[in-house]
Amino acid sequence: MAPPESFANYPDVLEGPDTGYHQRIDHNPVLRGLPLVLGAGIGIVSRYFLANAGMTKIKDMPVLDDVSPTFHPTVTPLGQTGPMIEFEPQLLTSQHASSKARYYSAGDYHALYKSGNATPLQVVEKLLGLTTGAGQYSDAWADAHGAEKLALEAARASTERWAAGQPLGVLDGVPIGVKDDTEVKGYVSHFGLKYNASLPFFAPQKETVWPVKKLQEAGAIVLGKNKMHELGSDTSGVNVAQGTPTNHLNKAYYPGGSSNGAGSSIGAGVVPICVGTDAGGSVRIPANFNGIYGLKPTHHRTHVMQLTMCVTGPLAANVADLTIAYRLMSQPDASCPTQGRFALSLPPAPSAKRVMGVFRDWFNKADPPVREMCDRALDYFASKRGYEIVDISIPFLPEAQVAHAALCISEMAVKNRRRTPNPADNLSLAGPANRVLLSIGAQVSGGDYLKANSLRTVLMNHLAFLFQKYPGLLIMTPATPLIGWPRSPGDDSYGMSDTNITMRNMSYVFLANMTGTPSLSAPVGYVDPEQGEGKLPVSLLATGEWGSEEQLLAWAREAEEYLHETYPEGRRRPDTWVDVMALAQGQQ
Repeated sequence: MAPPESFANYPDVLEGPDTGYHQRIDHNPVLRGLPLVLGAGIGIVSRYFLANAGMTKIKDMPVLDDVSPTFHPTVTPLGQTGPMIEFEPQLLTSQHASSKARYYSAGDYHALYKSGNATPLQVVEKLLGLTTGAGQYSDAWADAHGAEKLALEAARASTERWAAGQPLGVLDGVPIGVKDDTEVKGYVSHFGLKYNASLPFFAPQKETVWPVKKLQEAGAIVLGKNKMHELGSDTSGVNVAQGTPTNHLNKAYYPGGSSNGAGSSIGAGVVPICVGTDAGGSVRIPANFNGIYGLKPTHHRTHVMQLTMCVTGPLAANVADLTIAYRLMSQPDASCPTQGRFALSLPPAPSAKRVMGVFRDWFNKADPPVREMCDRALDYFASKRGYEIVDISIPFLPEAQVAHAALCISEMAVKNRRRTPNPADNLSLAGPANRVLLSIGAQVSGGDYLKANSLRTVLMNHLAFLFQKYPGLLIMTPATPLIGWPRSPGDDSYGMSDTNITMRNMSYVFLANMTGTPSLSAPVGYVDPEQGEGKLPVSLLATGEWGSEEQLLAWAREAEEYLHETYPEGRRRPDTWVDVMALAQGQQ
């Protein structure tokens, strides 16, 4: 089967072997507290983790002997690159307004400003009082070091446009957050690290990255930088250096990472949209843990990054806002020969095939309540939405997840070396858990790196086979197999290293990062927690063919309708949810 001509760099269409799915049961030591602090300085600890995780064994797989490595999984849909798809009426007006757990959308802010009952400046002033103080919402926001004035300046400009009857559009005056590793002019990008004013690395940024710039040009106001897991290295969201954001649905659980501040602030209603990054679920896992929506776009779709796994994508409280943010962020950058070539992602035609692929052996490894909740949602899509459910298999998934981890930490270790004047001092920036992880990453050999990328090629070839065999295919899994990640006493003081939970938490999301495919997390229900108060959300994860973001967003709108109108309990929001509309109008 030949690759389609409508793409550049489409993988060879080759079916891989049927290897089944045999879940790795890792037995890595769990380090926290003083043992973690002590272990971080002992080289034998990192060498043990490297060998025990199986990262040195990928290069010995005979199936990879004659397979060329794929370093950046950039598969580019070709065709018309613009103009941007116009926003449909349903994106501009409040959806599910009768829900008792509705989240405000950009359309609600637009209506508020149009009514004259509040201005963008009033909204931003109220929100800065929440995010820069010592209250329960400030733990999701990194120190702005005085850059709050930039948000106020943008809010004044938006207020003036509204007063003149010349708003830029639906996002004009809407507050958003931007992850702490994403460049915004005038703000420090800490990458979740402890601030050190003496290092050039912590200087305010001189430029804003393309996807954030497009949101600002549409009138969105960057309220500040969202906290993140230190170095984006894990998916719990715990951060010793900056403080760990709250999961407002259940404070006894972590908010997920690495875009922890984004998940926390959207989940609490502080902002409707955030910009995150995702190299191993860092958009989709916090979206799941906080009951919101997260999109990991096709590799390089919104912004070209040096890392071979990482992409910039939106998180949002509603699918309408996720769609608006995605379309603006993915506009082609004419100055970029890679990102600027991507053709528009188009919504599927009404006659398009609707197919969901499920690899049952893999899917069924989720915790039983998660699996049951996701199965219930799949039944809805099959019986009420006309999707055909087909059985699929994907080869070498356990090995590919180990390869994904090896690639991520080795690239992270290399990147971190340039953050101190003397590269040999780079570990001094990180907390104990990351000193262990960076030490492991520094030991990944050239052979390990090459063959991990050869395994990426095998995986991409097989997905190409599936997408050609089943046009319109969405690969369906839970977003994470876990019922949340419980917080443990003492972790906020020293951090923790629990590679066993980390790997399991990423056991579905990593596929899209390895292959460069787009993937979207949407909540479909809630389950009882093991500790604390407040039910925990469960999300389905849909992974589509390269360039299929609009197909994923169309599916997410159906999932949102299911959650609000079919799921018995309906959507939930935390008791600490902020009513920004009432706050801005002086009603709270």
